[in-house]
Amino acid sequence: MKKLAIFSSLFIAAVAFAQGIKFEDSNFAAILAKAKKENKLVFVDAYASWCGPCKLMVKNIFPLQTVGDFYNSHFVNAKIDMEKGEGIGLAKKYNVKAFPTYLFINGDGEEVHRTLGYVEEKDFIQFAKDAEDPNKRLTALKQKFEKGEKDPEFLKNLAGLTIYNDSELAGRVLDRYFQQKTTLDQEDVQMLLSGVQSTESPLYKIFQNKKAEIIKILPEEKYAKFDKNIKLNTAVKKSYNADTKTWNDSYFLTETQKFMTKEESEKFLKKVKASRALKDKDIPTYEKLTIELYKDYSAASSEELNSLAWNFFENVSSKASLEKAVAWAQESVKKNENYANTDTLANLYNKIGDKKNAKMWAEKSVQLAKSTGEDSTDTEKLLKSL
Repeated sequence: MKKLAIFSSLFIAAVAFAQGIKFEDSNFAAILAKAKKENKLVFVDAYASWCGPCKLMVKNIFPLQTVGDFYNSHFVNAKIDMEKGEGIGLAKKYNVKAFPTYLFINGDGEEVHRTLGYVEEKDFIQFAKDAEDPNKRLTALKQKFEKGEKDPEFLKNLAGLTIYNDSELAGRVLDRYFQQKTTLDQEDVQMLLSGVQSTESPLYKIFQNKKAEIIKILPEEKYAKFDKNIKLNTAVKKSYNADTKTWNDSYFLTETQKFMTKEESEKFLKKVKASRALKDKDIPTYEKLTIELYKDYSAASSEELNSLAWNFFENVSSKASLEKAVAWAQESVKKNENYANTDTLANLYNKIGDKKNAKMWAEKSVQLAKSTGEDSTDTEKLLKSL
């Protein structure tokens, strides 16, 4: 029995050791203090609850023993929702705009390296090694760029690291990269399209000047669509004052009607206003504009309708408005029944007090999740509560 007990304890210890990254359960100040005391960097998984790639990292990469062994021994690890609690301030401080973003921060709270997106096991370990190497950190790469480095592979790597959080630098990096290119391949085109944020960017001139090269890879109609989106993005940025949270409607409508109809321009303005209102937690404005926009939702996709319905579930309290969200979710299911939209429908029915339909759709959602291998934990909790 004693041998069995020892074996069991060893087995439990081995399982615990193989559970992947161990994340600290404390506030960020305490995490920084621990890192400073242990002379380590802090690794931050900066995520959002709705982010698909974030969930895949939790499922596929973080639990791996190789990953856990390296990260647990080299870093103090933190997993922080950038849209809740102290994560909101940290997202602003460290300029986190895309998810998941991975930050490496020293004990003084200074960022030394970062990357983002879904990353496979070997690469996930490699960029952690880069974070520990002063010559490979983002800070060092930026200095190397400013000294005039022109190596194409170096420029591509630096652009990938900065494109979502430092568009000004990424624009300059890619400008230098594309000035050397006489012909473009598919990867080049993808980088260029990712980097062009505004008609005022130096990359927009490259986008225009290299049109003949681009449409060899990208159909001309898609080129035209990207061009329109760049112009729209520019008009949105120039129309919105983030400090006063006000819109210059007249400017937006004037600029956008140079390349779209009056009706399209007015509808798009409502959409961006609704999106901004949701981001600013101005729920009454978001609710009002969204209902106006989706009086007729027959042309909306299943994914779009499910997203709208879920946003209403999470943010709106008016029963009349929630019933509209139920209709959107029903139409989403009708167009493409899946685990996500049936779960949304179940939650909405529960919120308006229709327990019978809530239970029926929750059961359906769990069945669909099991058939596709998706995680139905939250839906199962809802089902138990019913």
